[in-house]
Amino acid sequence: MTIFSGVVVYILIWWMVFFCVLPIGIQTIERVEHGAMPGAPINPAIKRKALWTTGIATLLWFVAYFVISSNLISFREIAARMAM
Repeated sequence: MTIFSGVVVYILIWWMVFFCVLPIGIQTIERVEHGAMPGAPINPAIKRKALWTTGIATLLWFVAYFVISSNLISFREIAARMAM
């Protein structure tokens, strides 16, 4: 895995984890007042969720790096079989 592909894989993993973490712990407004959206969260805690996402994404990236580097799954062989 090159540095560029490693960064791309990390960014993709980070965003997927972030979208999975976003709805956790959301509480919506019970009484909707003028100008407020009914589904708007009271406290989205984006910074905390971004930190959790970074930790989880880093662990998942190391797993992906290990799988790719150790050839547990050979993507070149899979591509060669599909080309036939």
